Amino acid sequence: MNKPMLSFVIPCYRSEHTIGAVVKELTDTLSTRPEYEYEIVLVNDGSPDNTAGALEALSREVPRVVFVDLSRNFGQHSALMAGFHQVKGDVVVCLDDDGQTPACECFKLIDKVEEGYDIVFAEYPERRQNWFRNLGSRFNAACNHFFFGQPRELKANSYYACRRFVVDAALQYPNPFPYVTGLLFQSVSRYCNVPVNHRARMEGRSGYSLKKLVSLWFNGVTSFSIKPLRFATYFGFFVAAFGFVFALVTIIRKLMNPAMQAGWASTISLILLMGGVIVLLIGLVGEYIGRIYLSINRYPQFVVRRVMHGGEEEKHEDDARSLGA
Repeated sequence: MNKPMLSFVIPCYRSEHTIGAVVKELTDTLSTRPEYEYEIVLVNDGSPDNTAGALEALSREVPRVVFVDLSRNFGQHSALMAGFHQVKGDVVVCLDDDGQTPACECFKLIDKVEEGYDIVFAEYPERRQNWFRNLGSRFNAACNHFFFGQPRELKANSYYACRRFVVDAALQYPNPFPYVTGLLFQSVSRYCNVPVNHRARMEGRSGYSLKKLVSLWFNGVTSFSIKPLRFATYFGFFVAAFGFVFALVTIIRKLMNPAMQAGWASTISLILLMGGVIVLLIGLVGEYIGRIYLSINRYPQFVVRRVMHGGEEEKHEDDARSLGA
């Protein structure tokens, strides 16, 4: 009888000194559950340090490690998609490379999936990160609820386990700028949280700057929701109604008091308000059009430089796969 297969996907960036400990903790934990086969997919997301060298060494030392080397930094979600293209497991687990997501607690998620859930997210009773990242997490949760319908009580983050069909559904997305959280919520209806410990980083600090967090949020919103355009329509209607009422009041006041002088300040303020709104909405529409253009021109989600299984480099027979197609 074939054993069920587990696939672990870990996107790596600036983690040459931490990923070895994460993999060891994971393999030690998996050795306690011999009823499972497993593989560990490590994706180097164009890290500027020697992360690629560390991952290559791990692929030679640990036969079940698959090393995916991207040609440059494409971002965490694109790196996840590159890893998803390699998985063979019945259950897929995603976690971080810095030790904050405890690999030793992975079976809390996996066992919950085995109970019948499609995807199970870790929930951290206490987060070991700075106030800026906590604020970003709350803002991201609010956006996920508004744009993707994520339940308010569900805590989504980068540590989760899901069934294989969830990953297969995500891989149907062919366009650049993937937002994996949005892709996951498009294909599941059974999800939950399980509490796990959240650790401090082993070293260094998060690779997510304010610019990257804003870019990630913008990718999610514009890739999977038309609500911003709908909001723009409603807002445009509101501004037009306000302008109509303002003009009507001005006419009535002028008829009631012919000697009243037109206010240049109010006129200029109204022009600036309308001009700013129009430019903002044109920029929003332009962002959507730009993404359509990039999709039509097959801008890649990621580009794979090489893949190694057990220390042996794989020969790419299908170059389209390495372009995220």
